[in-house]
Amino acid sequence: MSSTDKAEQVRLGFLAAIETRDRAFVGGLLVTDRFGRPLEFQCTTPVKPNRTQELLYGPTLVPFILGELLGKTLLDRLQVKPHLLFVDRVETLQVRSVATIPVLWALERTSKEATDKPSVDIGLNRCVFADDFESDRDVIKKHAAVFANDANLREPLERVSEALKETMASAGARVA
Repeated sequence: MSSTDKAEQVRLGFLAAIETRDRAFVGGLLVTDRFGRPLEFQCTTPVKPNRTQELLYGPTLVPFILGELLGKTLLDRLQVKPHLLFVDRVETLQVRSVATIPVLWALERTSKEATDKPSVDIGLNRCVFADDFESDRDVIKKHAAVFANDANLREPLERVSEALKETMASAGARVA
């Protein structure tokens, strides 16, 4: 298989979550080819923590919901598995603890958002990955070679968020 064939087969995952007005979270995961064309889409039903969970989990509640509940559920459901997973918020990096692929928080390269986590530049984005997975850097760099210099990894994440909002609106839920 040539390197061009391998580049054509790279699959990317884009995981985003929205919060509803009643403080529930809904996650969606889009798998695309390297050109951003959809291969598969999955979404969750709303997950709303109760007051006891809020008290017991404290500041770890949102990363747990986004990563270990929504993220893992969505990854497990996929028929088309991605090689890299991009997420829309830092809390969702928690999914890496239950995933077998590198997980990256995609920021605009010009973002002033401060982070001391390791990162790589891909296209127009600074991509931050989980502290405990420095070994992901080599896998990320290998797959990053297929991206154009003007690749915008935030755009597919925005598509997922919009699809989730549309789904929730048609279900009668109020989105925050």
